Formats: sequence, structure tokens, C-alpha cells
Amino acid sequence: VQLQASGGGLVQAGGSLRLSCAASGRTFSTYAMGWFRQAPGKEREFVAAIDMRGNTYYADSVKGRFTISRDNAKNTVYLQMNSLKPEDTAVYYCAAERLGVGVSRTQGEYDYWGQGTLVTVSS
Repeated sequence: VQLQASGGGLVQAGGSLRLSCAASGRTFSTYAMGWFRQAPGKEREFVAAIDMRGNTYYADSVKGRFTISRDNAKNTVYLQMNSLKPEDTAVYYCAAERLGVGVSRTQGEYDYWGQGTLVTVSS
């Protein structure tokens, strides 16, 4: 499985962006998908996840502002980011977990990773 993240860019605080992650292969619908981010000088952290049944899970820092969704017909997972803050600045990575039932915030449980897309939020 190959994952291609896109949609990053520069946005002012309070603005919105939508990230996309396109997956190759015919088994996308059976995977759980997650978004993680890594800010400069910090470790990569969990942002959001969605399992094959559509159950979602968010980090407390983004709950109420970010929405994860998936379109199995397009083999794509999205991260809608609203009310962006400067502290959301990071490289955002998408990841796929073969065990599609249940959502996880643990990086080690994900089997495939995309290359990352940079989100910069200016104050």
C-alpha cells in the first residue's frame, strides 16, 4: 500500500485546510486510517483516526476543530481542519493499519505511512 498525502500549505490563524491521503490498492476499505503530525523539534503525535466502520477518534488538542472522514470509492481519507492555530503547524502524515476494526492512537500499530505534507499556520 502506498499513501500520498496532499493539501498542506500556509494559512492564517482561524483559517481552514483540508488534507487528503490517497491510497493505492484494492483493500483500502478494510484498513483503519490515521493522521499524525510532527512539529519542529517535537515528536510525532496522534491527531485523528477512523476505522473501517467509520468510528472516529481525536486527540484532545484537535477535538471539535478537526474532522476525519473517508471515501472508500476514492481510496481517500481526509482531514478537515478548521479554526487553525499556530500550534497546529507541523508536517502531517497519514497512516494505514491493516487491522481495520477499532481506532488506535499508537504509531506502532500502523503498517503503512505516507510522506507527509506541511501545514503552516501564521499568527
